[in-house]
Amino acid sequence: MTMTEGLREDLLPNGVRSRIVNNINGLNIHVLEAGYEEPGRECLVLLHGFPELAYSWRKIMVPLAQEGYHVVAPDQRGYGLTTGWDGDYHGDIAPFRLFNLVRDVMGLVHALGRQSVAGVFGHDFGSPVVAWCTLIRPDIFRSVALMSAPIGQAASVAKLSSGEDVHTAMAALPRPRKHYQWYYSTPDANGNMMHCPQGVHDFLRAYYHHKSADWAANTPYPLKGWRADELAKLPTYYIMDLDRGMAETVAEEMPSPDEIAACTWLTEAELGVYAETFTRTGFQGGLNWYRCATTNRFAPEMELFSGRTIDVPSIYIAGKSDWGVYQKPGDFERMQEGFCSDMRGCHLVEGAGHWVQQEQPGEVVRLLKQFLASQQAHSHSIVSEIAKSLVLRVFWVRQYAHTVCDTVRKLRF
Repeated sequence: MTMTEGLREDLLPNGVRSRIVNNINGLNIHVLEAGYEEPGRECLVLLHGFPELAYSWRKIMVPLAQEGYHVVAPDQRGYGLTTGWDGDYHGDIAPFRLFNLVRDVMGLVHALGRQSVAGVFGHDFGSPVVAWCTLIRPDIFRSVALMSAPIGQAASVAKLSSGEDVHTAMAALPRPRKHYQWYYSTPDANGNMMHCPQGVHDFLRAYYHHKSADWAANTPYPLKGWRADELAKLPTYYIMDLDRGMAETVAEEMPSPDEIAACTWLTEAELGVYAETFTRTGFQGGLNWYRCATTNRFAPEMELFSGRTIDVPSIYIAGKSDWGVYQKPGDFERMQEGFCSDMRGCHLVEGAGHWVQQEQPGEVVRLLKQFLASQQAHSHSIVSEIAKSLVLRVFWVRQYAHTVCDTVRKLRF
């Protein structure tokens, strides 16, 4: 496989194709597509997170296409077969900031010949991208599905209520700890995962297992605040031991051969797609997203949207065993209390951890179909109301015309 080719057909479900869309905001973007055969279909865009790929949507693309949609999932900037991005840690990280990731998606929509799309759905770090798509251009992105990562407000800075730096406080705990996003922002993170003793394949197997419903200790609950003592309740894939990298952290939770054989949501052949890809690209492209998030460099442009809400129809879907729901205390609640002003549903799916659309694709498809149908019903209702209003207006105009004619006749005779 070369970087100018797509994924081999034998790696994809029937009905999904792979291709490269060139010259988009400096990128040549690799996409997976379903429902592309019939022109004129409404479009859905699906955005993955870390460490994932467009391939992460493989289980739900054809079922959504069967509902009459053209379904498109790109490898985002920094990932997979998409090229044109700089993976040097010492390079400029500005292209990986959220505003430019939105620009990537807008460029892809335009390249597909679309003025707008019916929905943009994002999982994990794809969730803030789709949130900002709808905040910045709700005219283009007409509905949104947030998965795993809830979005509580347009711009926020989380600090200890006492004013003490949370990272200093975590490092001072009896069991010294550190936050994974700030670890991912260090120069050592990519090499730790790329060159780990167990190899990329086993690293990813342990990482995906550790954050799934298969890991029995994933029993999440709300935290009381952004404080070191509360954050330390999160599993080690979020709040790591201070002296360990991510490779060592997840190695302790490597599933047994029997557990691997029983993992039907991520077979060895499917895992091989991820392992082969990240062995080739490394992880730095995706890690640069975290570096943008943990610096204050891009905060001023995001603060322009402070107070803005997501006003397009929205839905939230996550696994019931996903700590991602609560890793930023308060966001799950704020999202429902007003940040998403037209939320059509908030669902925690049984039998799923962090990788909800892979672990329980059938339920995710059911919820998304229901969500999309609610918009169509609402649109039909609006059209019906407009039609009724026009009929009434025509009736009263005709009545008025009859009255004027009668008055004129009386005056003449």
